[in-house]
Amino acid sequence: VGAAAEARFISSAKGKGLFATKNIRKGETVFVERPVVSSQFLWNALYNYRACDHCLRALETAEENAQRLLGKSSLVLPHPEQCSIRKDLHQQCPRCQVMYCSAECRQAALEQYHQVLCLGPSRDDPTHPLNKLQEAWRNMHYPPETSSIMLMARMVATVKQAKDKEWWIKAFSQFCSKTANEEEEVVHKLLGDKFKGQLELLRLLFTEALYDEHLSRWFTPEGFRSLFALVGTNGQGIGTSSLSQWVHACDALDLPMLQREELDAFIDQLYKDIEKESGEFLNCEGSGLYVLQSCCNHSCIPNAETSFPENNFLLHLTALEDIEAGEEICISYLDCCQRERSRHSRNKILRENYLFTCSCPKCLAQADDADVTSDEEEEGEGETDDAELEDEMTDV
Repeated sequence: VGAAAEARFISSAKGKGLFATKNIRKGETVFVERPVVSSQFLWNALYNYRACDHCLRALETAEENAQRLLGKSSLVLPHPEQCSIRKDLHQQCPRCQVMYCSAECRQAALEQYHQVLCLGPSRDDPTHPLNKLQEAWRNMHYPPETSSIMLMARMVATVKQAKDKEWWIKAFSQFCSKTANEEEEVVHKLLGDKFKGQLELLRLLFTEALYDEHLSRWFTPEGFRSLFALVGTNGQGIGTSSLSQWVHACDALDLPMLQREELDAFIDQLYKDIEKESGEFLNCEGSGLYVLQSCCNHSCIPNAETSFPENNFLLHLTALEDIEAGEEICISYLDCCQRERSRHSRNKILRENYLFTCSCPKCLAQADDADVTSDEEEEGEGETDDAELEDEMTDV
């Protein structure tokens, strides 16, 4: 990671923040970060969004991707040479057949967590403890997905496999934790009204599949709830797509004007047709825990944004404005449409999803505005809490 930014403690109310250590120009990459751990969402995988089991790189060619999203196997994409997928490099685990985009990813997964989680010949056995855990999770957390029980499973497996277990436990503990009441709110958000019964069921299945005495606290009701809340609030959505990679490559082609217009019209129509067939679910989706990105606080007028331009789990933080040395680097946890809403509506979303009330310059400037939309119940303005991590999906 370059030294363009560093995490600093702000206050007990706000927790940490990320600050520029030098002047950063608009459009510059502040840093590229790999997650401590990541995982594809379970429904996403079930619906054949084929991604590398380690880095989430899309495994389908752009054409296969478009054919599946359109439900039309006859579709032919022009400029197939602009597709970046290298099927000759793909490898699978010889025991359980999960797919990787490369030998490097297969090896990295094996060294970090896959020895513990490899199902071997039990891959399709519904009675295997890990399969029972995944099935229970899918039945509690339907699309659009924001989290995965397998992110927690990979955390446990990582510690189990590690020689230096304390190092990993410390690495996971630096993601900001919440009070018991706030943890309950997060779990409520992810599991809905029946959360206590569902959480206990998940904990029992999680224990059956993964128990380890070095981590006994994570398997207690309190510890499991904390782990669950940590993943729920710090998980950053990851989106990859071989089709969008192909589109970006086509956009960069130097073509005669008529050909350019034809290609642009073809791509526009393709996306319209896909939207009719598959709605908003275009990407391979998952989430990961990122140490630096998790320190980024929210602002309704962010000066940076996250994206995944390499079609894998490598997160790029890019400056949206010039940022001066010493200035805090903020991202937005709200999408563009949500950011345009009133301060009252914005804070309602932030309070419900991230447990804090925003006091960015835009919110302070609008502090005297009337609370718009009378049908939204009045929200009490609590203290500003540690800002949390986006678990919305990020467009690639």
